[in-house]
Amino acid sequence: MTFTVDDAPWWTGAVVYQIYPRSFQDSDGDGVGDLRGVLRRVDHLAELGVDVVWFSPLYRSPQDDNGYDISDYQDVDPLFGTLDDLDEVVAALHARGIKVVMDLVVNHTSDEHPWFVESRASVDSPKRDWYWWRPARDGMEPGTPGAEPTNWASFFSGPAWELDEATGEYYLHLFSRKQPDLNWENPEVREAVYAMMRWWLDRGVDGFRMDVINLVSKVVDADGGLADGPVTHGALGDGTAQYTNGPRLHEYLQEMHREVFEGRRDGLLLVGETPGATVDDAVLLTDPARRELDMVFTFEHVGLDHGPGGKFDPVPLDLRDLKAVLGRWQAGLAERGWNSLYWDNHDQPRVVSRFGDDGAHRRDSATMLATVLHLHRGTPYVYQGEELGMTNAHLTSFDEYRDIESVRWAAEQRALGHVPDERLLAGLAAMSRDNARTPVQWDATAHAGFTTGTPWLPVNPNHVEVNAEAERADPRSVFHHYRRLVALRHEDPVVRLGDFTMLLPDDPHVYAFERSLDGSRLLVVGNFTGDERTVELGEGWHDASLVLGNLAEPSAVVAGRVTLRPWEAWVRRAA
Repeated sequence: MTFTVDDAPWWTGAVVYQIYPRSFQDSDGDGVGDLRGVLRRVDHLAELGVDVVWFSPLYRSPQDDNGYDISDYQDVDPLFGTLDDLDEVVAALHARGIKVVMDLVVNHTSDEHPWFVESRASVDSPKRDWYWWRPARDGMEPGTPGAEPTNWASFFSGPAWELDEATGEYYLHLFSRKQPDLNWENPEVREAVYAMMRWWLDRGVDGFRMDVINLVSKVVDADGGLADGPVTHGALGDGTAQYTNGPRLHEYLQEMHREVFEGRRDGLLLVGETPGATVDDAVLLTDPARRELDMVFTFEHVGLDHGPGGKFDPVPLDLRDLKAVLGRWQAGLAERGWNSLYWDNHDQPRVVSRFGDDGAHRRDSATMLATVLHLHRGTPYVYQGEELGMTNAHLTSFDEYRDIESVRWAAEQRALGHVPDERLLAGLAAMSRDNARTPVQWDATAHAGFTTGTPWLPVNPNHVEVNAEAERADPRSVFHHYRRLVALRHEDPVVRLGDFTMLLPDDPHVYAFERSLDGSRLLVVGNFTGDERTVELGEGWHDASLVLGNLAEPSAVVAGRVTLRPWEAWVRRAA
């Protein structure tokens, strides 16, 4: 269905802000962000104008994967505070008209979760089938090379199966070995998850961002077996076809909707992280008539600069590829479903370093990238610090990295010895998740005002120039440009619901598109380079009025032609 101004859900005009609690604001000097710290900064969020705050995991956790390994879904980790602290934060945000979305991580738990502790206690445990336990393959001796039940590789390097010495069987972990996968084939697992979700909604949260939710359904044969994947390197294989968008995914999500959201759907937000999902998958997942999700995170556009060696082998972005991908998603979800719009999050490097210029043109490239993204059709997501134009950390040694994915990848590659250290470090510096996790830069003081102690991850040295206090004082800052973008989405129905038409699809330097609704038309352009670029836009735009620009003196359209300054972006309305 196509939403109209009269029937569009509230989230079509909303902007979501992601908080990675560990790095947002520390209140007690232990060097780690916490909930009392969030309370200190709620007015920053209100001034920015966002409608929703999404919290990365706050739950009890051994912190093997920075909280995405959960040992208790119904408590706050003492690292961040208490349930009472969280209630206070939720109340403070609600008082400012901001909804709260919790991260829902239910493809896997921590190996320290009581469910898994009981599951691994014995092969006869009542919870044994809550996880994926399998014997060694073909009668091989457990622990010998190749004895794993399948050849799947883990996303965090190494095999996706871990031998439990006590019971002699293997358990599946698509991520860290301390993150065993839940077996959603078992209805008891699903009901336990739904009960937990209902508990959080009863407590006052406004929805969930569902971590790798499209991995919960595995391909299982009639005997409960799991199949190998094609070998990709060494003896390990790519098992993604066996667990991505699996055969029961839609069944599970529709059941979740009935069991958790029926009768209290208004005002909630449900977004799924769906690696490997296609446009066709997203249409099914987000079609309102199917009652599954409101929107999904696609990964296609953030894989365009991955080279033949994967994400840590980056290549320059070809803007034509970006336009083809985002344009296809805009067209594919135009009639049914909805887009999530993002550049940054806790798993991605900083976009101003990735696709922009984090040096002399940091402010202009950051605001250009924001303008282009936010004027697409969909719900924009702002990751903490993105509204300040925060950059990559530019770490220079292996021992500076903390992220489990980065650390394990680097160790594996160094052991193989095929790639020089300087090239490995260049890949980490460009693409490591630690780039997104350096503390938010609040001011120019020691540790950027994030903590009075030693931060868990070093603060970016450029915080002396790039910080919220300085940005707030400058009316032309990245921060104030984001404020104007958020306000424009709130105020203009064309931005919220207008049709999308890609322009100049073959231009390698300029991103341009049109939005239209009920006779009103907007033109959006962005120069993705540090050079002047001249493009033909057509006669219809020569007298269009400026709605928003990122430069003090925006270029003019003359006889259908415009010469854009380096990293320039603007939005114009047709007369």
